[in-house]
Amino acid sequence: MTTDTLTRLDLAALNAMDRDRFVATLGPTFENAPWIAQAAWARRPFASLDALHTAMLDVVRQAPDDRQLAFLRGHPELAGREAQAGTMTAESVGEQGSAGLHALGREEMAEMQRLNRAYRERHGFPFIIAVRRSTKQQIFEAMRMRTARDTAAERREALALIGLITRDRIDALVQG
Repeated sequence: MTTDTLTRLDLAALNAMDRDRFVATLGPTFENAPWIAQAAWARRPFASLDALHTAMLDVVRQAPDDRQLAFLRGHPELAGREAQAGTMTAESVGEQGSAGLHALGREEMAEMQRLNRAYRERHGFPFIIAVRRSTKQQIFEAMRMRTARDTAAERREALALIGLITRDRIDALVQG
């Protein structure tokens, strides 16, 4: 579900949802990882959007390292294969489009592909950034800089940025 197709939900209505509806509604906020919403459902009722988001982030933080890594690997590359094939989530399509990543020129696309490949080879997961909070130029600069960083630090950065991305998604979906 996207905010394009429905009005924002009320937090009380979200708290009252059965597990399947809760997961169907909130599952897409954490890229290709409905297991996060499934685990967070048991922590209802949420007193606020902060409490909801924190519960979902805690599920990720408490996941074993291999599950966290699989979660990171489930994110699409910027202007990558998923974007070209049209298989990204609606949320990612909108986010990448907001920074103009859907309309890169030939040279920009070649640079993006090179940076995506270098980042993934170095760190083992795709580059993650809060696209809606960045310009295209800032994204390219961050990719260049962050590729050279230590993988453990980069993993922490990716998880922190996922916190920003998912909070924006939840705020667009649910009114507190």
